[in-house]
Amino acid sequence: MTTLLLSHPASLEHVTPPGHPERAERIRAVHEVLAQARFAPLVRGEAPLGSLDRVTLCHHEEYVAELRHVAPTSGLVYLDGDTSMSSGTWEAVMRGVGGAVAATDAVMSGQHQNAFVAIRPPGHHAEINKPMGFCFFDNAAIAARHAQRKYGIGRAAVVDFDVHHGNGTQDIFWADKTVMYCSTHQMPLFPGTGASGERGEHDTIVNAPLASEDGGVQFRAAFKSIILPQLKKFAPELIIISAGFDAHYRDPLASLNLKAEDFRWVTQQLMEVADGSAGGRIVSVLEGGYDLQGLQESVAAHVGALMGA
Repeated sequence: MTTLLLSHPASLEHVTPPGHPERAERIRAVHEVLAQARFAPLVRGEAPLGSLDRVTLCHHEEYVAELRHVAPTSGLVYLDGDTSMSSGTWEAVMRGVGGAVAATDAVMSGQHQNAFVAIRPPGHHAEINKPMGFCFFDNAAIAARHAQRKYGIGRAAVVDFDVHHGNGTQDIFWADKTVMYCSTHQMPLFPGTGASGERGEHDTIVNAPLASEDGGVQFRAAFKSIILPQLKKFAPELIIISAGFDAHYRDPLASLNLKAEDFRWVTQQLMEVADGSAGGRIVSVLEGGYDLQGLQESVAAHVGALMGA
């Protein structure tokens, strides 16, 4: 079985202010490392435009309409201190949605074993009716909901190892017993959510916060002792990964000390869970990662693991 890579040039057209960490160079760095010969077996494709009916599986129609309305035709529009829209943002966002949905279709149909969606802007901070933290729509959450609606998946899981807690994904699935959300993240840190006591209405929220300066030992222990047992017990039929790589020791936005090999390890662990209950089905969606070298090293380890290479 093969690994699918989806991206789109529109990801480069979401322009952020000078000096902003979430910048087009991130996608260029990802493509540069995945152009290496060892990644030649990847099946590559372009992310299609997403549809608004998929977006509204996770976000209120009024919010979606308002975001579309304020999207500028020139210049920048600031939605908060961190999050802004340029003339290219709307297409980039909708390609992110479309990429996550298309990757899910490819994996659920058995065309590919797993997939990596290399898009920006990221999505896991976008709440049901609020953009924040560089994010507009929650691609990972939309992928999970899409799989449920189209393929009748009874249990889906979103596993998030971005250094920042995915408050948006937690918000969307807080009262949903059919989707498990698991997260390791640095705490305290933006956005301030993700305490271990935040468990959702059906005990399907699993937070394993890490402390500043924690590294691979603590990260792996959190997965082994907290996340993986809960995930295996839940037995998801599809795993969506919110693949943020800003827990890498080089990243400027936080102070965890993971290395590329930690991302390879956690990917392999999640593949084992997927093999046990989901027919190996995994869809991975890029979230954070703001040091370009650290991002390249981490993406290479993550995608290499997905490929079994």
